[in-house]
Amino acid sequence: MMDEEKQLDNTQSAKDKATEGLESVASASNPEPEAVPGDSQTGATGGAADLEAYAAAYAASQSAASSGSPDQFAPAADPAVVEALLQEIEGLKAQLEDFRSQYARLAADFDNFRKRTAKEKDDIELQVKCSTIKELLPVVDNFERARAQIKPQTDGEMNIHKSYQSVYKLLVDCLKRIGVAPMRPKGLEFDPNLHEAVMREATDEHPEGTVLEELVPGYTLGERVLRHAMVKVAAAVEAPAAAEETSPEEVAPS
Repeated sequence: MMDEEKQLDNTQSAKDKATEGLESVASASNPEPEAVPGDSQTGATGGAADLEAYAAAYAASQSAASSGSPDQFAPAADPAVVEALLQEIEGLKAQLEDFRSQYARLAADFDNFRKRTAKEKDDIELQVKCSTIKELLPVVDNFERARAQIKPQTDGEMNIHKSYQSVYKLLVDCLKRIGVAPMRPKGLEFDPNLHEAVMREATDEHPEGTVLEELVPGYTLGERVLRHAMVKVAAAVEAPAAAEETSPEEVAPS
């Protein structure tokens, strides 16, 4: 029993010594601040308050640095540097205006080139079309001559006549679809831009210069003349010459 009590006393004394050692180490590493006279708080409470005050002051300084005006913290600008930067800005503005004017000129030149190219393309297509159609016009003329001169007498001849006339009709329809139109100048006033006068006939039934007959038909493609129409034109009737009155010659007496 006595041995157990001694053992408990030794254990308690060992714990007390360990606690004293830890407290001495803590006090050596974290010395307590001196007490402020008149302050009723303990040393630990005063240290925590000092840390909180320091943290608040640091947070306030950071907030002021982030929200303050740049002039408050930035150094004063050098006038020479500012003048150089302003001159550089003016130079860049002048370059920008120059580039804009160049772009406007290039855009206008390209637009003119596009329009000119489109017009040249249309002209070339029209020239090719006109050249091709001109080669087909004699074929149309031969069909029209055959229709006017050939008079079928038998059923076989009538069948042949109908067959080539159907081909002629198909050809004329194709020409109409692409814009080819006959002039039909009979009864109109002679126009040298459209007609070619190959004959003149004196008549008082029509005004002078009226187209009396179309000898070779003319054709147009839109506003372009494919072939001038060969026509006979009316001319004015000449008045008969007045008879000259002659008096008998007087014979001189011999």
